[in-house]
Amino acid sequence: MSRFYLVFAVFCFTAVLIFAVYLRSANNRIFYELCTFRVEQSRLKQELGSKQLLLEGLINPAAVLQRFGKLNTND
Repeated sequence: MSRFYLVFAVFCFTAVLIFAVYLRSANNRIFYELCTFRVEQSRLKQELGSKQLLLEGLINPAAVLQRFGKLNTND
């Protein structure tokens, strides 16, 4: 009977260690994906900011008047 308990204890210990390694690798994978998504989000925010600045430059009244003035001087 004690041999059965020893085999059972070794089996449980091995299962716990395998599960711990699995959780650790899953945690590393999730952390890597999170960092990747944060970098992508930062890049998209920067791209959006530059497009907003470009749009504001296009609809700025002073810029519109300046472009309108350039069009009239070319005629």
